[in-house]
Amino acid sequence: MRRSIWCSVLIPLTLVAAQFGAPASAQDYPSKPVTIVLVLAAGTGLDTVARTYGEKLSQSLGRPVIFDNRPGANGIVAISAVKNTPADGHVLLVATSAALAINPSTFKQLPYDSAKDFIPVSLYLKSPFVLIVHPSLPVRSVPELVKFVKQRPGQLSYSSTGHGGAPRLATEIFMQNYGLDIIHVPYKNSPQAIMDVAAGHVQLGFAEAGASQRLIQVKRLRALAVSSLTRFNSLPEVPTLAEATGRPGLEAVSWHALVAPAATPRTIMNRLNNEMTRIIRMPEVRDRIASLDLIPVDPQSIEDNQRYIASEAKKWGDLIRKLGLEGSQ
Repeated sequence: MRRSIWCSVLIPLTLVAAQFGAPASAQDYPSKPVTIVLVLAAGTGLDTVARTYGEKLSQSLGRPVIFDNRPGANGIVAISAVKNTPADGHVLLVATSAALAINPSTFKQLPYDSAKDFIPVSLYLKSPFVLIVHPSLPVRSVPELVKFVKQRPGQLSYSSTGHGGAPRLATEIFMQNYGLDIIHVPYKNSPQAIMDVAAGHVQLGFAEAGASQRLIQVKRLRALAVSSLTRFNSLPEVPTLAEATGRPGLEAVSWHALVAPAATPRTIMNRLNNEMTRIIRMPEVRDRIASLDLIPVDPQSIEDNQRYIASEAKKWGDLIRKLGLEGSQ
């Protein structure tokens, strides 16, 4: 299967390289349209947010911004395409934490090295998870859930989207913090994983906020905590996991980042970082992010972004090795 994935990537790479030609000098940047390649399909939250700031980026750069959705293979298709284009700032990539911080540990072999092949322009939002339980469970707080589970080791189950996905890893972080024994039930997709908690087939899970919010509102699910360090606008009464557990800094989220090939000139990177910092701080952009059940974050420097991504890769990598999932894909 891997061979077919690599072939599907390699065929368009020569076309991309030919299209964008030789690297331009920093003084001339941008000298043509800027293409942003996305790891997920059109219509997703990642795509919607990128198009929101892409329009403003086009205005500030004075060139069109073109979007190229290349979903597939856990982000590998899109990432490989960008890696093999000229590093001149005219081809950028929007990727998730799964592609940049989890894949390096779960895949036996990758055609890219996140830390060496790319530099983060902007890490601009976090996608929190909500700790949900079926309403039949007699618990209304995280401490009550911990006590309930400890009295029933191996008797409860949790849902997630796959063996190495972020929702599963978020649950495992929670379990390891308290020494809990809960059975993992993997699903092919998020809606099914969430609906089976609502149906009572499994008792709990960490779910995407946007996908679970409606079921929480109609009381088919009970929310006990959000996995981000800040409370969620749409669920203001639900505490953060850090608040609920009394463990500051406890966070388990997905995130989106705009990155460029590592050899991109620093002057171009600085300009893009400055432009994205200005754009992401615009109230209308932050409101748009929040409207999609995502959390806007204040953009940081390139170096701060690199440090955060490295810390995330280590956090997830250590957990993946503990679970015996290293190289499982």
